[in-house]
Amino acid sequence: MKKISTLMICLLLLLLSACSSGTKNDQTATEKNTESNKNLQKVTLMLDWYPNAVHSFLYVAQEKGYFKDQGLDVTIQMPADTNDPLKLVAANKIDMALSYQPQIVIARDQNIPVQSFAAIVRHPLNVLMVPSNGPIQSPKDLGSGKTIGYPSVPLDEAIVQTMVKTDGGDPTKIKMVDVGWDLIPAMATKKTDALIGGYLNHEKLLLDKEGHPMTAFSPEKYGVPDYYELVMVAGEKALKQKPEVFKKFMAAASKGQQYVQKHPEESLNILFKHEDKSSPLDKAVETKSLQILLPMMDAKDKSFGYQDPATWENISKWLYDSKVIKTNVKANDTFINM
Repeated sequence: MKKISTLMICLLLLLLSACSSGTKNDQTATEKNTESNKNLQKVTLMLDWYPNAVHSFLYVAQEKGYFKDQGLDVTIQMPADTNDPLKLVAANKIDMALSYQPQIVIARDQNIPVQSFAAIVRHPLNVLMVPSNGPIQSPKDLGSGKTIGYPSVPLDEAIVQTMVKTDGGDPTKIKMVDVGWDLIPAMATKKTDALIGGYLNHEKLLLDKEGHPMTAFSPEKYGVPDYYELVMVAGEKALKQKPEVFKKFMAAASKGQQYVQKHPEESLNILFKHEDKSSPLDKAVETKSLQILLPMMDAKDKSFGYQDPATWENISKWLYDSKVIKTNVKANDTFINM
């Protein structure tokens, strides 16, 4: 009996010792992680819109630890307004943001000191859309008094005018109708004959799904220079003062994009964890969206994010010729390759 009691006491002591050792190990691991996080450089990134398929590479880089591997602690924020990203990077309230190539040129025309440091989506997503079963077969057909719904953005007006004129139509006869951001209802209720300001990988897919099949005309096929839809932007001063931060960010982002290319379904599942409750995602739509986006994000033989100076020169010239901007903005002022 004494032997059994002694044995039980020994076993109890061993268990207590193991628990104590385990607790100490857990505490040590937690302390190391806390200390490691303290050493990371904090970076704030603002999206261009609510989280969706195009942002998958960012959330993958975050979840897989690619940012941390580069010594960065990246916080991803959603804008309250689509104009916020550029304003906040210019004011140094955030470190970087996603924005649009034409908007960078427009900002420079207004002496706002921002620059793009990476091209994310390398071709326009903003397309001219018309009902597939309607009488409009090409942009020139709009030059007969047809109505075009848009979110009252001057850039969209310039795009439509160039497309119609290039296709042989009369741009002076088109009628632009301000529908705000109610682009889908405007087309679904036949409020307008066409739509500009909607995206190939979003509004078109949603309209198709809701039983309103659309035909999309890409701006670059009708006189508008092929431009970068989405770019990474930061303040010019920040890019000069801490270039290593942006280089590290792009190294991690590139790794994230490579993972998305190889594992699209898993990457979308990671994205869905960050879904904004006010803007729920449709899995089928986001899956199709990513299929559209992946080839448009591919820089081919260049590194992910590479920017061609000619692309900046062409869009700057077109914006000036189209009277969207008032000055000849120098391409070198608008971007930098990291």
